Amino acid sequence: MISQNLKLIRQQIRDYCGIAKRPEDAVLLLAVSKTKPAEDIAEAYRAGQRHFGESYCQEAVKKQAELGAYDITWHFIGPIQSNKTKLIAAHFDWVHSIDSFKNAKRLNDQRPAGLPPLNVCLQVNISGEASKSGIGLDELPALCEQVMLLPNLRLRGVMAIPAPESDFERQRQPYRALVEAVKQLARPELDTFSFGMSGDLKAAVLEGATIVRVGTALFGERAPHADRG
Repeated sequence: MISQNLKLIRQQIRDYCGIAKRPEDAVLLLAVSKTKPAEDIAEAYRAGQRHFGESYCQEAVKKQAELGAYDITWHFIGPIQSNKTKLIAAHFDWVHSIDSFKNAKRLNDQRPAGLPPLNVCLQVNISGEASKSGIGLDELPALCEQVMLLPNLRLRGVMAIPAPESDFERQRQPYRALVEAVKQLARPELDTFSFGMSGDLKAAVLEGATIVRVGTALFGERAPHADRG
C-alpha cells in the first residue's frame, strides 16, 4: 500500500511540474512520518523514499535508532521547544520550523562538532493565524539576516502552512505572496520553498514549492498522539 501510494504521489508531482513547465525533479517529496512506526518508514525507504519529516523529537530519535542502517535524511518539521533544541541539533539534517532568533541560536550553539551545518528554513505564518507558529512577512528580512550569521546553520529558505482553502486560486495566493517576499530579499542562496501538503499539492507546485510534505496520502490516517516529546 505504501509503495503504491508513493508511486501515485510522485506521478502527481511530475504531472504538476509539467503543467508549471518545471523540471520533473524540481520538487522533493518529504514523507511526513510522525506518529508512524519505523516499519512504515522502512517500507517507504525500500520503495525509494529517502527524506522523512518528524514533529516529535523523542519519538523521532527512537525511530532513528531503529533505522540506523538506512541512509535517511531526517527533517524536523514541528514546533521547536527550547528544551528539545539539543536533541534536534544533534539528530536532524534539516529544521523547517525556525520562528525566532533564540531557537536558531540554540540550534547553532548545540550543533555537534563534526556535523555539517544544519539546513534550516524560517517558518512564516503566511495567513496570520493566531493558532500557528511562524513569523510575519514583515519580520522575514531581519530574521534572515540574523540567522545567516550563525556558522553552524545554513539558511536555505522558508516554510509555510497556510490556512486551509478548498478554492484552488485561494490556495495559490499565500504561496505567491511568500515567493515574492523571498525574491525581494535578493538572496540567491535561499533556494528552498517548503510548502504544500496533500490537499493543496497542485497549488504549491505551480507556485514554486521545492519541498512538499505529504503524510496521510502516503501512510494513511495518523493515530492520535500522546505527548511524544
